[in-house]
Amino acid sequence: MNPQNKARDLREVIRLLERKLGLLGDLQSSCCGVTLAQCHAIVEIGRAGSISLNDLSEIIGLDKSTMSRTINNLVNNGLVLREIAPKDRRYLAIQLTEKGMETFQKIEAEMEKFFTQVYHSIPETKREQVIESLGLLIQALAENDCCKR
Repeated sequence: MNPQNKARDLREVIRLLERKLGLLGDLQSSCCGVTLAQCHAIVEIGRAGSISLNDLSEIIGLDKSTMSRTINNLVNNGLVLREIAPKDRRYLAIQLTEKGMETFQKIEAEMEKFFTQVYHSIPETKREQVIESLGLLIQALAENDCCKR
C-alpha cells in the first residue's frame, strides 16, 4: 500500500484515539470536579510532590500564563499551595494541599482501575506490542511538531 495512505491511516487512528481519550478527560473532570487542565496539573504536582510553575507548564505543554491561571484556580479552590522558596524568591514551589492530595489520589485510583480494564481488554499476546507501539508513537510525535515548517 502507498505510504501516503498509511500516513492517512495513522492520522485517522490518532484522531480516534484523541477523541476517546478526550472523553476520558471529560469523565475525569466531572468525577473530580476539576477541569481537564486542572486534572493534569494535580496529577503532575502530586507525582512530583513539589514543582515549579515553569517545570509544570513544560511537562503539561501549556504556556506559563495559561498554567498560572490554572494554578490560581486550584489555589482558590483549596487544592494547591504556592510558596516562594526562601533561597530564591523568584522560584515558586507548587504543592498539593490535603484536599488536593485527596483529589490526586481519587484521580489516580480511578485511572488505575480504568486502565487495568483497558489493558485486560487487549489480547494477552498483543499487550506488550501495544505499549511499545504507543511509546514509539509518542517519541515520533515529540520529534515532529505539526506547526513548525
